[in-house]
Amino acid sequence: MELKIIFSAIFSVFFVGSVSCHSNSSLPLVIWHGMGDSCCNPLSMGSIKSLVEKNIPGIYVNSLEIGSNIIDDMANGFFMDGFTQIKFACDIIAKDPKLKNGYNAIGFSQGGQFLRAVAQICPNPPMNNLISAGGQHQGVYGFPRCPGDNSTLCNLARELLNMGAYDKFVQENLVQAQYWHDPLNEAEYRQYSRFIAIINQENSVNETYKKNLVKLNKFVMVMFGKDTMVEPKESEWFGFYVPGNTSDVYTLRESKLYIQDKLGLKQMDADKKLVFLTAPWDHLQFTDEWFEANLIPYMK
Repeated sequence: MELKIIFSAIFSVFFVGSVSCHSNSSLPLVIWHGMGDSCCNPLSMGSIKSLVEKNIPGIYVNSLEIGSNIIDDMANGFFMDGFTQIKFACDIIAKDPKLKNGYNAIGFSQGGQFLRAVAQICPNPPMNNLISAGGQHQGVYGFPRCPGDNSTLCNLARELLNMGAYDKFVQENLVQAQYWHDPLNEAEYRQYSRFIAIINQENSVNETYKKNLVKLNKFVMVMFGKDTMVEPKESEWFGFYVPGNTSDVYTLRESKLYIQDKLGLKQMDADKKLVFLTAPWDHLQFTDEWFEANLIPYMK
């Protein structure tokens, strides 16, 4: 009996020690793709997932699929109301047992502002670090081209925007209109925007949104230095056109959002939680080496 107890103790110590030596202490990662893309495209999000897994062995990655299949996921990026998408994503995250103790997140293009809204609206389970790669946090004023493989959806989105971004039908049926920010008509933008003006607290401040965002450990914003898609590219760092023109741009620290601290960004800046990175390429273009050196550290 004594030998059996001793053997059990030795086996237990060896086995547990062996597992702990090889266990992965990194938080799981949630990915949200951009417009015209899907969760599992092997050339985009699939490639990102593989790159992360190569650099952080054993990490669990959940690439969000907004819909019941890849086709729905791609279409919903154009036509599912922004807040409906946020709720869909929050439900996926809350129901995933592997995320229950917290996670890091990376969003690409519009996935960046969507994950920022997740951090504001759905604090449980907690998001630790948020990486926004090309997210348009002050919206866009222009639709020059569309990434992804579906030119039909892109052309339809462009036609709807041409009807009028703040038209009730367009706002209710086109995601991109919900983060359209017209600097020549700021009052109209604040009144009719169904998404970006709301999460940016343009008209009223939801203290819960602010409190939740400040809980982030790091908020990493990547601006693409030669971006030809996002207008203005400074939106990726919370900058935007000065009201009344489409040439002069203000920075985050010059914005009312920051000065009045409507989102908690001023507080986060003081706490050194904001990270500003520049990728010296066009929209969503970067090398594996740049990704590994600049973004992987925030996923560990």
